[in-house]
Amino acid sequence: MVNPNLVRSVIGIIGNVISFGLFLSPVPTFVRIIRKRSVEQFKPDPYVATILNCAMWVLYGLPFVHPNNILVVTINGTGLCIEFVYVSIFFIFSDWNKRKKIIIYLIVEAIFFLVVLIVTVYFIKTIKIRTIFVGALCVAFNVIMYFSPLTVMRQVIKTKSVKYMPFWLSVTNFLNGATWTAYAAIKFDPWMVVPNGLGTVSGIIQLVLYAVYYKSTDWSDPKKQNQGQGQGQGQAQAQVELQQA
Repeated sequence: MVNPNLVRSVIGIIGNVISFGLFLSPVPTFVRIIRKRSVEQFKPDPYVATILNCAMWVLYGLPFVHPNNILVVTINGTGLCIEFVYVSIFFIFSDWNKRKKIIIYLIVEAIFFLVVLIVTVYFIKTIKIRTIFVGALCVAFNVIMYFSPLTVMRQVIKTKSVKYMPFWLSVTNFLNGATWTAYAAIKFDPWMVVPNGLGTVSGIIQLVLYAVYYKSTDWSDPKKQNQGQGQGQGQAQAQVELQQA
């Protein structure tokens, strides 16, 4: 007979690998940002939202909140560090308006997390109540993380272009949600099943949008187009001047 604990551990390890892939999936986007020294039309929303989400899940997985969840702590701790790197790069190559928004969001998130930590440690005395309190908050912020690309989805539908919706982020979003849903379903944990189930749905929606609008996307570089148009106009002007001479 198959040991449920063993199966859960195996799925948890697979979930760690896929989650690590999820955290690394935006790397091509940030390589592009660094090369162009501009964030273009990319939005920081998913990365800022993921910082708080990872911090909350690290807290949830700690022994004094919800024991026997070391795999949740390790992957979310890793993700927290990676997301800080992404937000730092986004901050460096953004204009002041975007930088101001990022600063405000991070301050609000830090204050909120500190309040939750203090309430959990000093005001809630039992593991069961701590699990419910932190778990409910994790559900809320995990849903926010998974659906934070909605702002990008709206842009995709409006422009009929998936140029600024990273494909691999959508793929790993789906796989991550599906794997952790399976992990939580073995020893039923509603605080993990609900958000990750919704994350699976979010990933499916993103992939459907990608399939629908891929062909209508203009993948050309606007700067190169503008340079080409400028060169063309310059050549045409030169020909006119020669004819007039």
